[in-house]
Amino acid sequence: MIVKERTIPLKLEVYDALMRRITLKHPKRNIILEELSKIKAGFKGEKAIDYYLQFIPQENYYIFHDLRLKQYDYYFQIDTLIVTPSFLLILEIKNIAGTLHFEPMYHQLIRKMNEKEEGFPDPLSQVRRQEQQLREWLISHKLPSIPIESLIIISFPSTIIHPPKYMTKLHQKICHAQHLIEKIEEVSLLYRKTILSKKDINKMKRLLLKNHTLLINIPPCPFGIQKSDILHGVQCPYCQHIPMYRKHGGWVCQNCQSSTKDAHHKAVDDYFLLIDHELTNQKLCEFLLIQSSDTATRLLISMGLPYNGSKKGRVYFRKIK
Repeated sequence: MIVKERTIPLKLEVYDALMRRITLKHPKRNIILEELSKIKAGFKGEKAIDYYLQFIPQENYYIFHDLRLKQYDYYFQIDTLIVTPSFLLILEIKNIAGTLHFEPMYHQLIRKMNEKEEGFPDPLSQVRRQEQQLREWLISHKLPSIPIESLIIISFPSTIIHPPKYMTKLHQKICHAQHLIEKIEEVSLLYRKTILSKKDINKMKRLLLKNHTLLINIPPCPFGIQKSDILHGVQCPYCQHIPMYRKHGGWVCQNCQSSTKDAHHKAVDDYFLLIDHELTNQKLCEFLLIQSSDTATRLLISMGLPYNGSKKGRVYFRKIK
């Protein structure tokens, strides 16, 4: 059963917002689009894995997506963690097309595609590090010692995998997504002894959820883009024109003449993603291009954003999705 759902990566939200809020002729637009495409492809690959995970037994298999845990003074991330009474299984998902050559001796993954070679960090080293970090995290939270295994899942079915000949067991760690269930079954045959009681599992579930830490502090305006480059105003959800103008309690597009009541929600989210983590009445007026502070107050209250402070000096924050 799924205990923690997969969520949209914050970087994807930030880069999406950037593409909405810079001009079509901005010099950094193509760079942002390239990075956005990579992140979208990675997220699509992770979502593709979720299709296969629905076929594992619902009982005694507890699935946690997108975990970010703190150990000592650093954080480590796990794409997917499967908790069972007998073992823990880390899934590291790679959405890489082409032909992949794993070179553990040099701690590198080489991708060959379109007569070009490109190097990537070694995912084998990555999962070994994750195993160790998770093991230390379990100890620090006084959880029972339990075997931890890991798999590298290639989400593209057309990707060709070439393990080095001197590592004959490497295939046990790497598989295409469509063979994931078979691999999980192989691991389950290796570890049949029950280690975690129902009470232990409930404790682990509770601690994993409690200690998961959202990444919320991506610096606004990545790629060296200036805040002055960010287009202000409410964007039309129909033709994407910026800005819309406020009229009779709603928003009207100057370009296509369509109207809507809640287009400011997306604009406020863009503000949090690109401008600042804190929002005041005055800043909202400036960003939405509205004159009335009373209107800004009504909009902020209606959105139900978390806040600190009294009415006059109130500061609002992004609502955690």
